[in-house]
Amino acid sequence: MNRNGINKRKKVVALVGLAMIMLMFVISIMPLFAQEEEGGEGDKVASKEGKKSMFELFKETGPVGLIILACSITGTALTIQYAVNMTEEKLFPQQLVSQTEELLAAQEIDEAYQLCSANKNYFCNIMAGALERAFGGYEEVRAGLAETSASEKFKLDAKINVLSLIGNLGPLIGLLGTVTGMIASFQVIATLKNPTPKDLATGVYEALVNTTMGLFVAIVFLTATFILKNKVSSLTLKINTTATDIVARTISPEAKKAAQEAQ
Repeated sequence: MNRNGINKRKKVVALVGLAMIMLMFVISIMPLFAQEEEGGEGDKVASKEGKKSMFELFKETGPVGLIILACSITGTALTIQYAVNMTEEKLFPQQLVSQTEELLAAQEIDEAYQLCSANKNYFCNIMAGALERAFGGYEEVRAGLAETSASEKFKLDAKINVLSLIGNLGPLIGLLGTVTGMIASFQVIATLKNPTPKDLATGVYEALVNTTMGLFVAIVFLTATFILKNKVSSLTLKINTTATDIVARTISPEAKKAAQEAQ
């Protein structure tokens, strides 16, 4: 794929990711602004007077709301980055696969190792880890391939797990903000001589905004974690299988014997 095609794909993925985040956010805050349909005229007037804008509700979340917002921004940036970089074109470039196989078929193991070492992607990393142990024979190459692939897979999973961490922390941070907000609200109510249900309800629903934001973070980024992990598992399995086949066709004793006979 040429550079223009890659850049275009990055833009599309970024726009789709941002659109998904915005859509989920709008859906999550819709109940906050729903108006009561039933009741008399006086009830509707009171409802309009008590209604707050999204920005006003966000200001009530305090420092906890800023933490959740920071988590959302960080998670969104990481999701877009991983969606762009963890693709078959990035992890498994076919041109390098073909070049590596041609060099190994010609028994030019050192050149193949140098080629893989000079390119940093999943396929080249596991092949470099395997070929650096070529001095020990075919079995050592297979062992190196298995060890390196496990290490590289762990690195990819560790990156994705950051999204899982953000998704799991979101509701907990939101709950913390809700509890601290309700404590502050009850402290204010305790100082009033004749507190009304409105005094209690206002403080409670303002505190629950933190929980709503936290749940939104969890839904978006735990879903992103699931999708990315499945995608990476499928890709790494395909790459590991291909690398194993290449090694078997070019470095195994049978392959070397066939190459010698052909010469």
